[in-house]
Amino acid sequence: MTVPLVIVVGNPRPASRTLAVASSVAAAAAGPMGIESGAERVTIDLALYGPELFDWSSATVRRLADGLSAARLAVVASPTYKATYTGLLKAFLDWFPQTGLAGVVAVPVMVGAGPGHSLAVEVHLRPLLVEIGATVPTRGLYVTEDGLEDLPAVIDEWLVQARPALQAFAPSSASDLGRGG
Repeated sequence: MTVPLVIVVGNPRPASRTLAVASSVAAAAAGPMGIESGAERVTIDLALYGPELFDWSSATVRRLADGLSAARLAVVASPTYKATYTGLLKAFLDWFPQTGLAGVVAVPVMVGAGPGHSLAVEVHLRPLLVEIGATVPTRGLYVTEDGLEDLPAVIDEWLVQARPALQAFAPSSASDLGRGG
């Protein structure tokens, strides 16, 4: 069963600013993908599952991973730690084989203190998502702490270029429940 929208957040703090950013990006990206505002949305706040991520027998983490694999659109977000994504996010994404996210359109998002690591989303997170099979049709979004002050404007600016790429993956009709257009 396909889940329209899944948000994955690799911040070690639950209910973080990274989660707020990812939720806002997901809401903005859903429209161009043809996902209705009331559609099912699953949020995976990895801070709530820390130790279980390293237990390969965890039924909970397996269920979360299966949910992400079933997504039409996934927003995968992390704060910037040491110029890359968190180990928490990496531990979760290690649950996926090389084609584990095949058919999932992913939007990589990173939040950082300043612009010094703005390429981390493209240099580190995007390749990881592609490596496990996700389709990443847009550039990732890097949001600085200053950008949090006017997050809607930051997302709107990103969406100007991202919208056509996301629209290419919208169902061509109401009866088309597939992942492509």
